[in-house]
Amino acid sequence: MAAHVSDSVLQAWSQFAARLEDFAHPQHLSSALSCLNLLVTDALRHVPDVIAYLSRLRNQSVFNFCAIPQVMAIATLSACYNNPQVFQGVVKIRKGQAVTLMMQATNMGAVQSIIAQYSQEILQKVSVTDPSREKTLRILNVICEKSLSPAALSSRAHHISPVYVSAAMLLAALSWQYLNATAGQPPGGADMQGH
Repeated sequence: MAAHVSDSVLQAWSQFAARLEDFAHPQHLSSALSCLNLLVTDALRHVPDVIAYLSRLRNQSVFNFCAIPQVMAIATLSACYNNPQVFQGVVKIRKGQAVTLMMQATNMGAVQSIIAQYSQEILQKVSVTDPSREKTLRILNVICEKSLSPAALSSRAHHISPVYVSAAMLLAALSWQYLNATAGQPPGGADMQGH
């Protein structure tokens, strides 16, 4: 799987630059954004499957465990899409936003609403000059249809126990503590400028 992802990333950036390091230079910003947008679009194509999978989960703990990373991912994709800051530093969602997402992602309707919200944010950023524009618009249209589907919305329409809400609040508090503790540490991933 990792080799496939690496090949996919290699194919994407090699369409827009001779060397990966070129994306760190301001004169290549347009190509860098085109590459970034293509990679985000490629990630977005998995969202309809995420919606289908989450809509089939019946255990609340399992649902929360699976849903939280997905809403964080769509929020992060929205933050990164067509954002030149990706090539100048670290782009991530705010801590408060992360905690809010964790608190909200407790049922399918809420998850679909979050997905729809961030998909709309991405849609607002799609440039008319982006080479992957049509592909991006197509997948966003599919995501919109899936996230607003009445069948999917009603598939999890049931009462949530206060125990689950309390557990979600505890998880959010612990996550907040973790995010605060790691805020001053350097990012674990590779630095775009140095690699």
